[in-house]
Amino acid sequence: MTVYFIGAGPGDPELLTLKAARLIGACPVCLYAGSLVPAEVVSCAPEGALVMDTAPMTLDETHAVIMEAHEKGQDVTRVHSGDPSLYGAIAEQIRRLKADGIDYQIIPGVPAYAAAAAALGTELTVPEVAQSIILTRMSMKSTGMPAGETLENFARSGATLAIHLGVRALREIERQLVPHYGAECPVAVVYRVGWSDQMIIRGTLTDVREKVRAAKITRTALILVGPALADSHGFPDSALYDAAKPHVLRPRVKA
Repeated sequence: MTVYFIGAGPGDPELLTLKAARLIGACPVCLYAGSLVPAEVVSCAPEGALVMDTAPMTLDETHAVIMEAHEKGQDVTRVHSGDPSLYGAIAEQIRRLKADGIDYQIIPGVPAYAAAAAALGTELTVPEVAQSIILTRMSMKSTGMPAGETLENFARSGATLAIHLGVRALREIERQLVPHYGAECPVAVVYRVGWSDQMIIRGTLTDVREKVRAAKITRTALILVGPALADSHGFPDSALYDAAKPHVLRPRVKA
């Protein structure tokens, strides 16, 4: 018996990996986080499978279902939004599985920041503008952040920031980031990326809060911040395809 932690992607059922779809379609037990994963994502579960929305359940309750399946020798798909390695809350589940001697595997999925960049039609790492992406979150009502993991510390790098759980903290985000990125730094707030009601709001650090407020977005949104989001940069072409710069797969300089 194996528990498969599956990254369902941001919401679009067509962004499931082939492996994820195959496992959901084969396992007799499917537990999915219904507050973040559309029911359509797990509609490929086999006929007669036990399919449960874990949104109203506790960790003890979901583990009890897994233990019951374990006793029956049934494999379980545990379906999470995005990629399970990012804010997937799988570490505490894995701890229990190990304690009970239950095998598990992790199947990666499309993370929200990648889906958001695709929806925006942009690259997050632009030559000589930004070559790093920092994935972080605001603490709000969730678990506190470790010491040193602050927006101000991250902002000093000038990297592209992908901020989770922050749509209700835009005033604080503005306060901490403007001194480092400037008031006119571009911001994109992507609401429920990959869902049928997806919404994209573009602005700057100083005006995006009012735009989000007008749109009445209060949850399930990813915030991207950084100069890479600007419409134009005047950046140089990447050296990767530069004819004057040979590399191991293109050793000769083309005339």
